[in-house]
Amino acid sequence: MKNAVTLDERRAALFQAGAEVSRKVSSILDPERLLSETVDVICDEFGFYYAGVFLVDETNEWAVLHAGRGKPGAAMLAEGHRLRINGPSMIGAATGRADALIALDVGEEPVHFKNPHLPNTRSEMALPLKVGDKVIGALTVQSVEEAAFSDDDITALQAMADQLAIAIDNSRLYDRVYNLLDQLSRRTRLLQAAAHVGRDVTSILDLDELLNNAVDIICDAYDFYYAGVFLVDGADSAGSSGEWAVLRAGRGEAGAAMLAVEHKLKVGGHSMIGTAVAQRKARIALDVGEEPVHFKNPYLPSTRSEMALPLIVRDDVIGAVTVQSVEEAAFSDYDITSLQAMADQLAVAINNARLLKELESAHAELVRTKTFEAIATATIEAIHWIGNKALPISASVGLLRGDLERLSVADPDLVESMREDLAMIDDSARLIVSVQEHLIGPAREEKPRPTMVDDVVKDAAVAMDIPVDIISYTVAPDLPLVVADTTQLSRAFGYVLENALEAMTGADEQHIAVDVAPTDDGGFVAVRIADTGPGIPEEKLDKIWATFYTTKGAQHAGLGLSACLQILKQIDGRVSAVNLPAGGAMIELLIPAFDGSLPTGKLPTAKSILLIDDDDAWSRFVEAALTAAGNTVTRSEGRVDPVTFDLVLVDDMLEAGNSQTVLKQLSTAGEGHKTLVVVSSLRVERVMELMQLGVRDVLLKPYTTAELAKVVA
Repeated sequence: MKNAVTLDERRAALFQAGAEVSRKVSSILDPERLLSETVDVICDEFGFYYAGVFLVDETNEWAVLHAGRGKPGAAMLAEGHRLRINGPSMIGAATGRADALIALDVGEEPVHFKNPHLPNTRSEMALPLKVGDKVIGALTVQSVEEAAFSDDDITALQAMADQLAIAIDNSRLYDRVYNLLDQLSRRTRLLQAAAHVGRDVTSILDLDELLNNAVDIICDAYDFYYAGVFLVDGADSAGSSGEWAVLRAGRGEAGAAMLAVEHKLKVGGHSMIGTAVAQRKARIALDVGEEPVHFKNPYLPSTRSEMALPLIVRDDVIGAVTVQSVEEAAFSDYDITSLQAMADQLAVAINNARLLKELESAHAELVRTKTFEAIATATIEAIHWIGNKALPISASVGLLRGDLERLSVADPDLVESMREDLAMIDDSARLIVSVQEHLIGPAREEKPRPTMVDDVVKDAAVAMDIPVDIISYTVAPDLPLVVADTTQLSRAFGYVLENALEAMTGADEQHIAVDVAPTDDGGFVAVRIADTGPGIPEEKLDKIWATFYTTKGAQHAGLGLSACLQILKQIDGRVSAVNLPAGGAMIELLIPAFDGSLPTGKLPTAKSILLIDDDDAWSRFVEAALTAAGNTVTRSEGRVDPVTFDLVLVDDMLEAGNSQTVLKQLSTAGEGHKTLVVVSSLRVERVMELMQLGVRDVLLKPYTTAELAKVVA
């Protein structure tokens, strides 16, 4: 009776353990967790040495271990342990026959796989995992005792295995449903992001602003590592087909660095962008290391997958968008569809901005044409005015001829008369040249760029030899850059400063105050130039901007302020004049502030550079930028032995010295070949004068890192 009780108790324990296993595993839906916890629960509840779960692979040739108990299981999982179905193993036989197998003594079992990771196994049971008539895998349970399993064990454990098979199938179904829901959620997010991109970019009509905003919006909406927009060179004209795809906007520091070096890729060349443009279709690389046409970009070392999307408007490919991720296989076919829809909207927005730009260019050309027509009309009137001024020249020449006939008479009064005639000729000739410069100068083609306006106005004052004791400057801290052609802007400042000097002629107190500060709305930088002259009659405040109008007598042409007005209008700026309560007049020039993103440039490193300039904002900017790049910069306001330097930078306008004296010293020392002169106003006459001193080149003064990189390259 004792044996019967023991057998019943064992059966009860087996079924209780099987029920506990079934209860625990049936509540787990995550496949990996389900299998991992299953082997632990089986060993803990049944007291077995080892348990493992094998699942049939997609080829139906192998049973692959997916979970194993303890260190042996971890080791086999690391090796990718698998057993052939119907092969010489109990798992292979169980999956192949769909029947449970038991080996009471594994040493005597012909189909037992002798596993080096489980040397203590003495008996083993293999139970197929079936869902309906389909075998999806098998469960192995192993003991350190011989004959550890009975028929009752097989019955109890097979019931548990059947529950496990159902749980595995349910978890797989849950996983598929979860993945489908995740894909649906991702597709919804992609469509929302595409709509967001389309809504935002199509509302921007400025091309540069559009492209820069597009890469930011794409990266933010799609959570990408990098995005960039390339336009085919010549794509500003419809139907063009250029040879290069040129980067016009890029995300972050990498994009700025590539823009600084004018990054471009050959259309149809060895890059995904070039291929996408040439083939007019999207390209995707799930692993860029294996992609034969991928361009390995040193600025983007973390890229693992990339997609290139052509920008097509009607039948024209105008460029391409690159989106890149730090993850492998980051894109699906649906991503391509969604992102291509976004790219199509971006292409339309780019085309609209391009057409608007062309329309604005056409309008600007029309305005320019009308301006030249107006100048031509004014010139006709000027010819008569200049002709009248030239009459004294002819008269003086005739008088000189008569005087020369009487030269034999050594008459001092006659010599003095000749000097007066020559002075008249000189004054008239200078006046004619002045009229020519005032009329033609402001109409020259402009090349606006980011500019330090305080540096330009100071250079203009130095160029005019205004004594330092009669001019002072007040410059607001953190002054923004402006957008202007520095040569033209220097001309405008010169006209205003000259007007101030003339107004103070004969005054007891002579002082010019220059105040530079941004306007309250931040849209302009105001340059206010005040003098201590008598002021401007109120009834003439509006007339002083008219061509040939002057309040200073016939010896003045009345063209300076008129030319200044033209220059400010060309850059969408403004100029006005007021009388000050304490006396004197003030002219205010409003120059548009620069509000774009500044491209960066790759500066040289480990160079020794001599910078000859006053201690001002521009020289401090240059010194800081070059030093930060790893160069050694020596600053001087005068002469320093240049032999030890790789490059010498000289500001032409030195308040504390004379640039020509410095350049002559450098030339005498044989160092002209390493000397660059920088100027804020690039005038042909001055350039020729400086080049004759043997310098390497005369260049416009750089006001951004990108410009500085080009100058010192």
